[in-house]
Amino acid sequence: MKIARIPFLIFVLLTSSSCQSKNTKAKPVLAQEVEVEQPTFTPEELQKYETAYFASGCFWCVEAIFESVKGVKEVYSGYSGGIEKNPTYEQVAYGRTRHAEAVEVFYDPELISFTKLVQVFFGSHDPTSLNRQGPDKGAQYRSIAFYKNEAQKKVIMDYVSLLESKNVYNSPIVTQIKEFDIFYKAEDYHQDYEKRNPNNSYVRNVSIPRLNRFKENFKSYLKEETH
Repeated sequence: MKIARIPFLIFVLLTSSSCQSKNTKAKPVLAQEVEVEQPTFTPEELQKYETAYFASGCFWCVEAIFESVKGVKEVYSGYSGGIEKNPTYEQVAYGRTRHAEAVEVFYDPELISFTKLVQVFFGSHDPTSLNRQGPDKGAQYRSIAFYKNEAQKKVIMDYVSLLESKNVYNSPIVTQIKEFDIFYKAEDYHQDYEKRNPNNSYVRNVSIPRLNRFKENFKSYLKEETH
């Protein structure tokens, strides 16, 4: 399978704020939340699409990136990669589980392939950063590419080999390649967080710049409305 090389994205630490820094035992304040009209799908409608799972830092950022990609129908923020059942945001964000913040991507395979989703994944974060993305530190922010079958596993491994053979990065790729087990959807207030909270300091200083860097390097992958 021929896989096109993607541009190397330099991941810059923009601020000292982090996705975890605003975690409290209570629900985060949403005073700045704005109304956003989003296409909604019933569970029955989503069943006709394929799913893919990735973790690459704060799920607010990752969800927004994948939602900008054509062929992607819906993205949910949640938790995966650990063994604890029904984890909460407080537990995961404070490193009290073995789960990572992750996303569930519903996509139309006739419009976008799993291979391209893997390219989006590697091209939108730093896969050489161990247990960290930008200002977010801890194993809950680690890089994981999940696979549901051997074909997907091969796509991921082949792409990692390609990136390494082309010396795209100056350091070894530390992304976990992990068989998918289960995904726990995060609390409702985390869904579409970036779009609904554009004035949040973390969103302004980390999420939106990260999304814009991705858009600049993957213009041909974007939905028309996100150009």
